[in-house]
Amino acid sequence: MVTSDLTLGIAVNDELLTADPVARRAILDHMAESGLDHLTVGDHISFHGGTGFDGFVAATTALASHDTLNVLIGVYLAGLRHPMATARSLATLTQIAPGRLVLGVGVAGEDRLEVSNMGVDPATRGHRVNETLELLRRLATGESVDHSGQFFQLDGARILPPLEPRVPIVIGGSGDVAVRRTVAHGDGWLGMWCSARRYAATHQQILTACAAASRPAPTFAGLNVWVGFGRDAATARAALGERMSQLYNLPADKFAHISAAGTAQDVAAFLLPYVQAGARTLTLIPVADTVHEGIEQAAEVRALLRAQVPSRG
Repeated sequence: MVTSDLTLGIAVNDELLTADPVARRAILDHMAESGLDHLTVGDHISFHGGTGFDGFVAATTALASHDTLNVLIGVYLAGLRHPMATARSLATLTQIAPGRLVLGVGVAGEDRLEVSNMGVDPATRGHRVNETLELLRRLATGESVDHSGQFFQLDGARILPPLEPRVPIVIGGSGDVAVRRTVAHGDGWLGMWCSARRYAATHQQILTACAAASRPAPTFAGLNVWVGFGRDAATARAALGERMSQLYNLPADKFAHISAAGTAQDVAAFLLPYVQAGARTLTLIPVADTVHEGIEQAAEVRALLRAQVPSRG
């Protein structure tokens, strides 16, 4: 039997961040036992009126609570933090769980107040992220860094121990800016809020741009997608739409074409074109009757997709 290089995990931020350690470990154990490859945690400081969770705290909680699961922070609002602080968090987590973390970085565009309340001009957030990414690469080496930039000034800055292994950094976002940022600073791209057609176009742009820049093709091609699980598509779609509308303050129909709902077979059928377009690290953000039902259904989606997708060698 040909095995697939496709990996699939889930994001269960609300359920994971519980004060009950037994419940938390039960979620993580269930994920691992079901064959899911990773947990994705989000990051927001004060999103649409105050909700959120710290990406590094959530990642640390998961990595310390389970011995084998990998964690993707998808995405961390690195432009709202100082790069020295982010570099220190990466170094500390590498000591605790070497090789088990991937850092996704985004620019924080959905809630301008979240950006401005952190003392960051929303109009400059992209440039700030670019400078941050450059510094994270340099600081990961453990070498002394001098830097005089638009946003940060460093004089003999150093983070020890150096990151061994280095934490992969993947770029969230869309459009030409995400392509340029991935080629300049990333180990790959983490797509969200896009159709399969748009995903394919962006993925190909990144491959073409990397070849033109004489740099290796990215090692990571990811996708985060909201999914509703249920016995029928209509019921699952209604529950999914209600959850997303509450979180993003937008009508449910805004998300219908970029989210999936129904049985595991329905969700797998929706995701297959993304996989055919190049996506290999999938994260489902599930809405289900219980977190454990979401885990079971996500594991079935993983099995269905891996049976259809041969390894790329």
